[in-house]
Amino acid sequence: MPLKLTDAMVEAVNGALMNHTPVVVAYVDGGGRPHLSLRGSVQVFGPDQLAIWVRNPEGGLVSAIPNNGHLALFYRDPAKRTMYQFHGRARVDASEAVRDHVYTHTAEPERNLDPERGGVAIVVDLDLVEGRDATGMVLLQP
Repeated sequence: MPLKLTDAMVEAVNGALMNHTPVVVAYVDGGGRPHLSLRGSVQVFGPDQLAIWVRNPEGGLVSAIPNNGHLALFYRDPAKRTMYQFHGRARVDASEAVRDHVYTHTAEPERNLDPERGGVAIVVDLDLVEGRDATGMVLLQP
């Protein structure tokens, strides 16, 4: 059975920045050091994909992907007792259609920080989603 994000997950992730619950992204750099980064541009891109608009195309997250594209993303809304961990494989997608979609669907405060669209679109193909929400424990995997 394919992994498919639920409506609750889509709503939580797409509204994360405006709900003051931005997503934490974890990646490992070329030297093997782990990094955590709050990202307000994380969004659902497809039923089994997330996307991120990254304003700095030369930053640590983008630089890490060619050597190790595995990412973990963490969403938590304590008021709703909701927590999701997303695990997947990231890639930079330079196609204009994807760049336009991800930029356009990024929350306005984030878009306003990159009005010249100098950033890049990262697509994350999900392998696992686990956590807890109003329905109870969550475990999605292909």
